Amino acid sequence: MRRPCPRLLTAACLLAVIAAVAPAAGAQPAPLEGFDAAVATAVRDWETPGLAVAVVKDGQVIFSKGYGVRALGASTPVGPGTLFAVGSTTKAMTAALVGMLVDEKKLAWDDPVSKHLPWLHLSDPYLTREVTVRDLLTHRAGLGNADYLWYGQPTEPREILRRVRLLPSAYSLRSSFIYQNVMYAAAGAVVEAVSGQPWEQVVRSRIFEPLGMSGAIPTAATLARQPDVARPHAIVDGKVREIENASTDTVAPAGSVWAGVEDMAKWSAMLLARGKTPSGRALLAPETVDELFTPQTMVTREAFYPTARLTKPKWTTYGLGWFQQDYRGHAVDYHTGSIDGMVAIHGLLRDQGVGVVVLANRDHAELRHAIMFAVFDRFIGGASRDWIAELKTFYDALDRESDAARRKADATRVAGTTPSLPLERYTGTYADPLRGEVVVTLDGGRLHARYGSAFVGALEHWHHDTFRATWKAAWRGTALATFVLDATGQPSRIEAMGGRFTKRDP
Repeated sequence: MRRPCPRLLTAACLLAVIAAVAPAAGAQPAPLEGFDAAVATAVRDWETPGLAVAVVKDGQVIFSKGYGVRALGASTPVGPGTLFAVGSTTKAMTAALVGMLVDEKKLAWDDPVSKHLPWLHLSDPYLTREVTVRDLLTHRAGLGNADYLWYGQPTEPREILRRVRLLPSAYSLRSSFIYQNVMYAAAGAVVEAVSGQPWEQVVRSRIFEPLGMSGAIPTAATLARQPDVARPHAIVDGKVREIENASTDTVAPAGSVWAGVEDMAKWSAMLLARGKTPSGRALLAPETVDELFTPQTMVTREAFYPTARLTKPKWTTYGLGWFQQDYRGHAVDYHTGSIDGMVAIHGLLRDQGVGVVVLANRDHAELRHAIMFAVFDRFIGGASRDWIAELKTFYDALDRESDAARRKADATRVAGTTPSLPLERYTGTYADPLRGEVVVTLDGGRLHARYGSAFVGALEHWHHDTFRATWKAAWRGTALATFVLDATGQPSRIEAMGGRFTKRDP
């Protein structure tokens, strides 16, 4: 029996696990010569507990392998079938499901959403009337980010979409791009309304089953019953530690799928084959697949991936569930997935018949981008870069920039102030019809705040009537909460987490 590794995996221990228990990659095609060893080194250098990679070429899976362990402190290895949260790479599946219904003439890309969801209202009657199914899938429906509606909140899916009527417009319809998970939840609701079945059942019956993705699950609801599952990790107090899963099931069509790379490779191969399975069955019409990858809206550099600073694309767009850019004269379609402690990337170099899937169990382990571009270079040929080393340097510098920005913000704290009121006067329930409730209590002489299940922690006096929340889930960072007093000197609201929560009457 192997001696389990310590909770913080050392480089030596990690390499031992990789060498001893990771499944063999088999003979590597010429373009991938040395790739296995490079990935193993990257897993070590980027301090990633576990990772899996699959590469597809011309309909064949030519590389599929796991590295490291499913959880720190255990010796159970990651394999090609190990389940990871694939996060927002789920969006491409939702877009494909819409495409299948388009093929069946049950809806059209440019149908008004109101035709299928007459109960869904936006704040502007013009938007309610004009927003189309295509707009839902391309982050251009005029709304700002609204993840606070679902992340760590007890809100049911239908209620999340009902609250969309309270979201203010952020820009004119189709004039800009702001990433929007809730609109993908609405797209899933369209799939349900048109098909007459829950989105979870449709993705299973229309994608997983015909492709033989036998290990994939549509949501985290059955995760506890699965035998081979990676655990999430993040940097906490300077060390890699296991953390709790964050469910995305209330906006499932935006990012709830769990799968291993061997199953994701089957999905990738079907897309590269323009909708056909290996047996020749057409899941999507070729022209519908082409539409999925047709650029739909421009994406600003600020809204695109930071890696663009190095790849320097001439154009950046979004298709139907795919970010897009040019790279070395080729069009690249890809999407990441990121949820607490889990990351994914699915990239396609379609003119070369190449697909790459990378799944890992450490928060924002950006070697996913490095591995994808390294694979693309190997099939494009010619001069290539050491993406693994280059992006490690790049993201380390970004981390230092973030640390400096936090220190600069902390320096604005005003010293020598005290709260205006005794602490017990700040307690109570503060509510917002859009964002929910913040509950402030006093325990052991300290204020505590609860905002849903994700944000629970103590409030430390910062300055004046502003307090800093330190969340028990330390990987979620900290937040400032400012109590605003009314004309009588009583707390009337809290400004925190980007919102304004009004105190309820006792």
